[in-house]
Amino acid sequence: MTRTPPPPTATLGYALFATRWLQAPLYFGLVVVQGVYVYKFFNELWTLILRCVSGRADETYVMLAVLKLVDVVMIANLLIMVIVGGYETFVSRIDLQGHRDQPEWLSHVNPNVLKVKLATAIVGISSVHLLQMFVDVHHTQRHDLLWGTVIHMAFIVSAAILAYMSGPMLARSEPAHAPREHAPADRHAHRRDDPEPEPEPAPYSVSGPLPVPAQAGPPARESHAEDRIRAAAFPARKQLEDFDTGYPRVFDRDAVARLGKLDFVAACRNVVFTGAPGTGKTHLAIGLGLRACQAGHRVLFATAAEWVDRLAEAEAAGRLAEELAGLDDVPLLIVDEVGYVPFDADAARLLFRLVAHRYERGSLIVTSDRPLERWHEVLDGPSLPAMVDRLAHHAETVRLEGDSYRRRPATSAWVERSY
Repeated sequence: MTRTPPPPTATLGYALFATRWLQAPLYFGLVVVQGVYVYKFFNELWTLILRCVSGRADETYVMLAVLKLVDVVMIANLLIMVIVGGYETFVSRIDLQGHRDQPEWLSHVNPNVLKVKLATAIVGISSVHLLQMFVDVHHTQRHDLLWGTVIHMAFIVSAAILAYMSGPMLARSEPAHAPREHAPADRHAHRRDDPEPEPEPAPYSVSGPLPVPAQAGPPARESHAEDRIRAAAFPARKQLEDFDTGYPRVFDRDAVARLGKLDFVAACRNVVFTGAPGTGKTHLAIGLGLRACQAGHRVLFATAAEWVDRLAEAEAAGRLAEELAGLDDVPLLIVDEVGYVPFDADAARLLFRLVAHRYERGSLIVTSDRPLERWHEVLDGPSLPAMVDRLAHHAETVRLEGDSYRRRPATSAWVERSY
């Protein structure tokens, strides 16, 4: 499978995007500042202990010293939030998936959340400073107390305005991070620490046009969409709007309409289409891929056998890791026809490497003639359960049932001739 070289504008864009690494030394500088605050904390703590032991510490001094320690800790918390959250948001992803100490806030951090958290942290630090003034009010000038109160109120108002302004932005980005509405087909493919999935609602089929939302992003003639479509190597151009919704007996139209918004691409989630040959799985996969190209995303399409051949060739050349890393620049990969050709253990291992590398890094659309729990019929090897687990963990599964659409014209013509 030949790869089309990216256009010059894309190369320029990649070079500009690579300049984000110039920020990395800034965050490592903040790590040094974090060490300075650790030294300051223990220095203040040691001084407090010495004065308490020697009996030279009254209640006011102890309270002020404790507030200083709290102040140092809050500033250190602010620093770690900027270091980790800022690096994750603006420089490079930090792969902490499965780490027992992963911060709770890191899983949903984004620029808006980070700004609000920083603002509230600054308000907390200002509150501690103001409390120190009130505790030591006899040694604080009225001028300093007045301006300290005014500045603190300004911080509060600024944080409230920032939180209010960030609300609409967070609401617009919420669909990309919302939990899926349908459980994966294979309930055993859930991670052990996930709750038991709810029963999947029965799919349905209703004739009529597919309720696909308007195309998000530029039309095909703009923003190099045609270049992305050609580079994707689709076997044909099939639009979601052209899908015959009245033919499958079982088909969740609303699920496909929801996928047509492409939120799953931004959220690095997967889509799995299952059903007998000829029920429209590849049509839907291509339709979503075309939409992604028109919305500005790079896409690559290949059958499962072609992906295995590509990875096997890279492994034989000793560059499998580089090949997988290069696919990180493609937000959406389409793996068509899983199960049509049986795979041995080596092929299944390579396919697992692809799925595992894409896990929570990029989106996959997979089509298969059988549900995930039956992949053991055509895929061999110990990596199969882990592959299904990762594929289904963040996936929307759409099941299509019906006779092959390709046989319908031939059958109708035979009936006409027989009469």
